[in-house]
Amino acid sequence: MIPYKKFKLKNGLTVIVHEDKSTPLAAINILYDVGARDEHPERTGFAHLFEHLMFGGSVNIPDYDNALQKVGGTNNAFTNNDITNYYIKLPAINLETGFWLESDRMLSLAFSEKSLRVQKNVVCEEFKERYLNQPYGDVWLKLRPLAYQVHPYQWPTIGKQLSHIREAQMKDVKAFFNKHYCPSNAILVVAGNVTLSQVKQLSKKWFEPIPGGKKPKRKLPQEPKQKEARYKTLKRDVPANAIYKSYHTCSRNDKEYFAIDLLSDVLGGGDSGRLKQELVKKNQIFSSMNVYQSGSYDKGMFLVTGKLHKGVKYKDADKALDEELIKIKEELVADQELQKVKNQIESTIEFEEVGLLNRAMALAFGELQGDASICNKDLDNYLKVTKSQIKEQANLIFDEKNCSTLYYLTK
Repeated sequence: MIPYKKFKLKNGLTVIVHEDKSTPLAAINILYDVGARDEHPERTGFAHLFEHLMFGGSVNIPDYDNALQKVGGTNNAFTNNDITNYYIKLPAINLETGFWLESDRMLSLAFSEKSLRVQKNVVCEEFKERYLNQPYGDVWLKLRPLAYQVHPYQWPTIGKQLSHIREAQMKDVKAFFNKHYCPSNAILVVAGNVTLSQVKQLSKKWFEPIPGGKKPKRKLPQEPKQKEARYKTLKRDVPANAIYKSYHTCSRNDKEYFAIDLLSDVLGGGDSGRLKQELVKKNQIFSSMNVYQSGSYDKGMFLVTGKLHKGVKYKDADKALDEELIKIKEELVADQELQKVKNQIESTIEFEEVGLLNRAMALAFGELQGDASICNKDLDNYLKVTKSQIKEQANLIFDEKNCSTLYYLTK
């Protein structure tokens, strides 16, 4: 259970405070309700580009990292298809420095041509290194548009193609910032050795003067129900054949999410997962396998992936995989099997809540879903899942017509 208090500034910024007097540290987490799904189809990769630009200096603070390091702080950020998240950890005694830094770049980045050029080059190099020049690197560039024909989940966070970042213009970058990076579209969480009154005072001092902006209304095209199986075959210079299967599933906000998450753990959780036991260890069809759901805020993907043992035909491997999925559709999981994955989830949640920054993020994610208290209900929702619910979701998801399969083969 993560205790917290919440208030809202006049400009629309939601502020959540989690007090923990047992630590000398403080964490500041700012979540912006913008991700790759909010990009124009012809200007993709902007959310990720901004993750880099936000560290390029603001109007009054040209060197963000240096200013933070002087007070013993560290920082980082991440972007995905749904959100952009920035965070700081620093000694609680230097809390105001964090407020100064974060408020200034929310107010106004230093939109210089030099900074834009530098960060565009950084992102382009990352695109080439991780997605084009690495074995299996372009999987998401190929699998996402196979699974999503309409919804903007059809491109990865890095963007559709290099040219979208390389050709990004200053006017487009500024427009994206002004639309999404404003108080009304953000959630600020302050956790650690702080007090509610202290955070209120600092929030009003540093953030309330920032114009609130208007929270963007999201009107994304919804992906229609998939009515036929989709297949794509690629041949690349890779060491082993691989299979990637994507099934459409629910969103992170749906009540079915918890049963589906446990279903993924039954199949692929650790070395004891069914697929690893049967297809990797026992029958040696695959050399490695992974099973997980995307946890997306719109309707997401349930993914089953694996690299094949040398000499195994990919069609035979696909058939063996389907046979295992049929089993979980036809039979209830064993009591012991279900209890095992519930125990693993409980252990994971409790371990994560030890970390101050993890607690701050959990509150921010919960608030974005509707209310910060949601994060305190996750464990109960997992523990309530029944064997029948897992079987029901397996039958809904593992329908051949609901599947997009990418065969990634060696040349």
